[in-house]
Amino acid sequence: MGLAYICQCHRFLTQRFVPMNLLSGEYECKLDPKGRLVLPAKVKGNLPEQSGNQLVLVRGFEPCLVLYPRAAWRVIHEKVMALDEFNEEYRQFQRNFFRGMTEVELDSINRFMLPRSMLRYAGIEKEAIIVGLGNRCEIWDPARYDEFLIKDQQSFSKLAQKFLSSEIPPLAGLAA
Repeated sequence: MGLAYICQCHRFLTQRFVPMNLLSGEYECKLDPKGRLVLPAKVKGNLPEQSGNQLVLVRGFEPCLVLYPRAAWRVIHEKVMALDEFNEEYRQFQRNFFRGMTEVELDSINRFMLPRSMLRYAGIEKEAIIVGLGNRCEIWDPARYDEFLIKDQQSFSKLAQKFLSSEIPPLAGLAA
């Protein structure tokens, strides 16, 4: 392996994988009668310190809710706010993207309130699944979550190949 290849791989990894706390796993949870959900301890333990107990809850593109640590949300917020407000399509996107956005705070036992309008949007009633996705978590109704999972492992394998296999550059002089 040559130094140029090592440098190329290092640039690839540092450009795409910024060091951060990884939110991961699937957690089955129950809402309390007031519509509060306890954030699993493993998820709470991986929240960036600078976010504290402050989180941002938004509607997902699918029928779920998305929970961001405040630091991760700032990056997305800045991108969306950088769009030209004089462009009708951008305004429409901003309006729909920020619709229902809510800042939530964890209480002393790591619970946070899910607004009724958000629960209706995601179809969540008494039970939920929290899924860690790196910089964010999705909150799903268990039945709906299952509908959106890929059931066919061959299809999943093809997606993995499509999105992941050609990312790291091959060694110079070796056939791909």
